[in-house]
Amino acid sequence: MTNSIQNIILIEDNPDIRAGFQLLINSTANYSMTHVFESCEKAFENSTSINPDIVLMDIDLPGMNGIEGTKQMKALFPKAEVIIITVFENSDRVFDALCAGATGYLTKNSSHTQLLDALDEVIKGGAPMSANIARMVAKSFHKQNSNLLSNREIDVIKLLVEGKSYKTISEKLEISFSTVKFHIKNIYIKLQVGSKEDAIAKAKMQRIV
Repeated sequence: MTNSIQNIILIEDNPDIRAGFQLLINSTANYSMTHVFESCEKAFENSTSINPDIVLMDIDLPGMNGIEGTKQMKALFPKAEVIIITVFENSDRVFDALCAGATGYLTKNSSHTQLLDALDEVIKGGAPMSANIARMVAKSFHKQNSNLLSNREIDVIKLLVEGKSYKTISEKLEISFSTVKFHIKNIYIKLQVGSKEDAIAKAKMQRIV
């Protein structure tokens, strides 16, 4: 966990959910919910005053939806991590959200612990999503060998098995940190897992490494 406090913004149209998330996150030592908006439009109107490390983004919003909002948020703040939070577990929405640049995807019935664990995972460079979500996204890959890892993804998972950090993997493979995170997100999806530990275990079980 990084020592600095991570700035979080929330875009959510339900006032009760906004209040609950704000109370939970501001009760932690490592995170601060600096801005809360009821729509993407409101967030972008205030883009000069926000500098998010993490964006919690609802999908089904009035006006601009969260998928398009994610695209625009990533364009404005490329280093910000977007976690989609929604009641929907629709594979098309999940796939579109990840393609739009979202790092992870959680449902609104996730526990407080699951939400905070997801924030921790994102800061470490991971891509949090439930195993169910990962399975649904995996089904969206239409290639016959969609569940097989690419050569580069195998390189990444091998280094994870060796206990290497994301930063070390970036240096060893001579790729950017964001590219490492992109590969890890795809590994999670293809292996239908939601954590680094599960990815390593499944890669070993399937003799990928």
